[in-house]
Amino acid sequence: MSQNKQDIPSSYILPDSAELTTSLAENDRLQKIIDKKRPLEGDLWDVIQFKLKVDWTYNSNAIEGSTLSPSETLFFLREGLTVKGKPLKDFLDARNHSEAVDLLQDTIKDERPLSVGFMKEINALILNGVSYTAAQTPDGQSTKKKAHAGEYKKHPNHVLTPSGEIHTYVEPEQVAAEMDYLFEWIGEQEQKQTHPLITAAIAHYNFVRIHPFDDGNGRGARLLMNLILMKNGYLPAVINNENRQDYIECLHQADKGEMELFCVFVSHSLRETQESVVNILEGNGK
Repeated sequence: MSQNKQDIPSSYILPDSAELTTSLAENDRLQKIIDKKRPLEGDLWDVIQFKLKVDWTYNSNAIEGSTLSPSETLFFLREGLTVKGKPLKDFLDARNHSEAVDLLQDTIKDERPLSVGFMKEINALILNGVSYTAAQTPDGQSTKKKAHAGEYKKHPNHVLTPSGEIHTYVEPEQVAAEMDYLFEWIGEQEQKQTHPLITAAIAHYNFVRIHPFDDGNGRGARLLMNLILMKNGYLPAVINNENRQDYIECLHQADKGEMELFCVFVSHSLRETQESVVNILEGNGK
């Protein structure tokens, strides 16, 4: 997929700025600190990994509307017990996301290549047990539609933006070609040794831009992003629910061609994850 820059779609052009370069350097510095402290004695690293999975599961699902709190998510994933008064689907989403993170870990250990087929598996896992998904009518009204887990969408999907406009994603008949291009592009960036965070952030954005499935696209995009980071030795960039508004705004700006803002946002999210782990490791050392 070798192309001249003028032939590359605008959503795939690599951003370059002093702010982004500085932010990436800080990610690399923090990752080196973490790597130097490993291997750890006892089961501390396993505990850290579980904490990251819980944080990632809570925040990614909360962004999509889950009502579980961080402590309820932890209790459910650790004990397997639900909490009264919360929708069953929220626990189903927590279980599915947790299992998807486990699948990512196995994929990295097995050195399985990224592919559109793998993302279909991820979507099938995210929507496991989900019969219907939330949707919007053309005039922005809430409705439901039958879920087709692991299958590309058969009908157009759209969302009401913060500005009040209805944004339509890639048409169903274009999804297969767009997804093939996305994963060819990811492979090419790996060969070029593009910084993994830039590859991960742009892959995330384009996955959301395509919106290939009926549901689970946001969670799938964050799983894809973090799989790219984790394959390259980084921690996952956990996007916190409290930053949801900034997250959506950066994605909206990327729709206008401002990809740098989203890359910096992802870099800052990774830094928050890294700093939390460094604090645990340094506290343990003391």
